[in-house]
Amino acid sequence: MTTHRIQVMVCTGTGCVSNHAFEIRDAFEREIKKNNLQTEAAVITTGCNGFCGAGPLVVVQPDGIFYQLLKVSDIPHLVAEHFLKGRPVKKLMYIPPEEKTPIPKMSEIPFFADQTLIALRNRGMIDPEKIEDYIGRGGYKAIAKVLTSMKPEEVVTEIKASGLRGRGGGGFPTGVKWESCKKAHGTAKYVICNADEGDPGAFMDRSIVEGDPHSVIEGMLIGAYAIENVTQGFIYVRMQYPLAIHRFEVAIKQAREYGLLGKNIFDKGFDFDIEIRRGAGAFVCGESTALMTSIEGKVGEPRAKYIHTVEKGLWDCPTCLNNVETWANVPQIILKGAKWFSSIGTGDVSVDPWGGSKGTKVFSLAGKVNNTGLVEVPMGITMRDIIYKVGGGIPEGKKFKAVQTGGPSGGFIPETLLDLPVDYEELAKVGSMMGSGGMLVTDEENCMVDMAKYFLSFTQDESCGKCIPCREGTKRMLDILDKITMGKGSEEDLVMLEELSSMVVESSLCALGGSAPNPVLTSMKYFREEYEAHVRDKKCPAHVCKPLIKYSIDENVCIQVGHGCDVCRKQCIDNAIIGEKNQAHRIDPSKCGKCGICYDVCKFDAIHIE
Repeated sequence: MTTHRIQVMVCTGTGCVSNHAFEIRDAFEREIKKNNLQTEAAVITTGCNGFCGAGPLVVVQPDGIFYQLLKVSDIPHLVAEHFLKGRPVKKLMYIPPEEKTPIPKMSEIPFFADQTLIALRNRGMIDPEKIEDYIGRGGYKAIAKVLTSMKPEEVVTEIKASGLRGRGGGGFPTGVKWESCKKAHGTAKYVICNADEGDPGAFMDRSIVEGDPHSVIEGMLIGAYAIENVTQGFIYVRMQYPLAIHRFEVAIKQAREYGLLGKNIFDKGFDFDIEIRRGAGAFVCGESTALMTSIEGKVGEPRAKYIHTVEKGLWDCPTCLNNVETWANVPQIILKGAKWFSSIGTGDVSVDPWGGSKGTKVFSLAGKVNNTGLVEVPMGITMRDIIYKVGGGIPEGKKFKAVQTGGPSGGFIPETLLDLPVDYEELAKVGSMMGSGGMLVTDEENCMVDMAKYFLSFTQDESCGKCIPCREGTKRMLDILDKITMGKGSEEDLVMLEELSSMVVESSLCALGGSAPNPVLTSMKYFREEYEAHVRDKKCPAHVCKPLIKYSIDENVCIQVGHGCDVCRKQCIDNAIIGEKNQAHRIDPSKCGKCGICYDVCKFDAIHIE
């Protein structure tokens, strides 16, 4: 880490980069040079800070002053005021919704204050492209400890005792998986990091890689040593994540240069190296058997798991696959101990590794919530605390409707279950799942039938087509949802939808197909009245499904309150509004495309939606 008086930590996660973070970095460097501050102030690019909705953002250390939504034009003033005059710029700080007073320090912003960081422990603190920064914060101490003072079986025992479960979706106990792979017969074994995060709205793993790639590499090193007979690891990451691939490439190169990958690591006779395999972006390749098939150079399709991959996986050799977040947790467990890790979370894993959910979980918090971004919270926290304390609640004071967890195959959780503790078992009980960590919040303006259709259209489109229940069953389900949202559905369709969902769940080849109906099943369970309104009354209560809504103008309000302002007619892209300035207006339904522009521009509440 730099010893400069001021350290400007510029977030260069994908979200901030897309909002010109590199231009912000360059502007800081120019202004620092212009003001002869090179010996006092250093600009450091970091991985994702997590508060993605506030980007591009910068944290000025050592005081931890947080600046958000920066523009290049803000930087000269910021440098002059803060760096030269010692006056942090309030107008560029974070202001909580519906408040006027800014919060200067990052640590005092609720979004950050209520998080517990393990996998994201180096978030915003290091340059992900400098191995020295990672080492400076304790990086590679865990592998040093393992190689110099622990036997492989002791490492497995420690991971089992910690209660760490796979963060990729299934929640399988990591230590048990390692132990099974260790016991499997085979002279060659492999470890794999699944970085093929394809869920819409999910960016947990990608952000960890972009911000702290060495933590993943160190976790894989420890796993390879513990399982034994593993000299080769693979990182499977999709082509659509160029920044993550770049940072993995840089990290692997640096680790090799430091003797942390390759032959005779730490002079302990331990050989291990890692290669990157790029996926084409198929959602199904996030499934373990499909991923391994893809690494082998074949079409990425799942297979039945009559024989587990820990016994016959990659090239029919014993293979241990964990996702990015799981691997990133491992070094901290080794350094701080299983007892420390298992003290966080729910349940008791001292006897049964399935007995609880331990540690933390990283979620990508998105949708209708004030603070969107990447959050890491302890297992057992309530959904309400995540959405209202960390997330800052629902924008514009609107009413919360549901939260969907687990990505496109996850279920919807209604308001009545907001106090549900978040862990593997509790989520499964209500029809949802942890998944890899997607968390999408909806409000009163979301139609649950439309939301179910959206997620099912994704999983249907991404079905590999190998098994009939997934390929044809989800297609037929999507046809029915289309019919319902078009106003052509019947009550018999609802029965058929439930029957088809059960069939797909029970008979699909892989977990992706088997979980695809979850959004439909949970939305029908908790919001059945919305389905019934669509099929019985031919209405969409949330006013989302266009064929089921109608726009009209209250002519009395239009002329008496709005005085026929004529704004709606001028903005109408369909020329569907009839009237002239200072006269009452009306809508020609035969021309109305139901775009909603008239509703948005009317300041007098004269436009109604039915």
